[in-house]
Amino acid sequence: MGKKLSAMDIVGRARSDRKITGIEIINNIFDDFMELHGDRLSDDDPAIVGGIALFHNQPVTVITTNRGSNTSEKIKTHFGSAMPAGYRKSLRLIKQAAKFNRPVLCFVNTAGAFPSKDAEEKGQGAAIAQNILQISSLPIPIITVIYGEGGSGGALALACGDEVWMLEDSTYSILSPEGFSSIMWKDSARTAEAAELMQMTPQKLLEKKIIDGIIPESDNHLQTCQAIDQVLWHHLKVLQKLDKEQLIQMRMARYRKF
Repeated sequence: MGKKLSAMDIVGRARSDRKITGIEIINNIFDDFMELHGDRLSDDDPAIVGGIALFHNQPVTVITTNRGSNTSEKIKTHFGSAMPAGYRKSLRLIKQAAKFNRPVLCFVNTAGAFPSKDAEEKGQGAAIAQNILQISSLPIPIITVIYGEGGSGGALALACGDEVWMLEDSTYSILSPEGFSSIMWKDSARTAEAAELMQMTPQKLLEKKIIDGIIPESDNHLQTCQAIDQVLWHHLKVLQKLDKEQLIQMRMARYRKF
């Protein structure tokens, strides 16, 4: 039996460069992925990758955060922290999915929305708010998997559908443990204590019914993709048996519990 990991251990694993990427998930789970670009307003943010694909021969819309695979890409994507155009792009694609009655599958690994002056001037808060407001009311199945960090509104903007699942080595929280420690105690040395107090690990979140389940994770990324595939396929079939009114009612009931 393996050693029990601390919250800070899991934070480290969630941030690891060896962590599976959203692009790997798309390439290993979906067929015929066709990326769609732009928010139809100002820009195309590479921190959000989305498009249309086949999942078990069924058309779906797939969206993932993207941290980049090399230094240049990481800088362009702000290490997976989206600008307003990224959230507007995701909203556009999800609304398009609703128009054509396609399910939506989202994959999240972000420390949070990009916190720059430029992002705020371009409407970062409003973009996130519109995602939460509009996506939550769309009558199509929407499932999110947090596969790394799930930070604050940057993660919630893609996790406001029917179910949220997490990989074993992932986190979901209002901010980083470093930020929490700095705000609460003005002491960066208490980061590990903050991580425990925040209850940001999958097991703690499942106990509180914030998430719907935990997906086993392996160093073998293909095995991890197979585990994600099984969960998505099973739960998507369940959601698709509901009529639109039932789907929305269950979604609203889920969030009212919080």
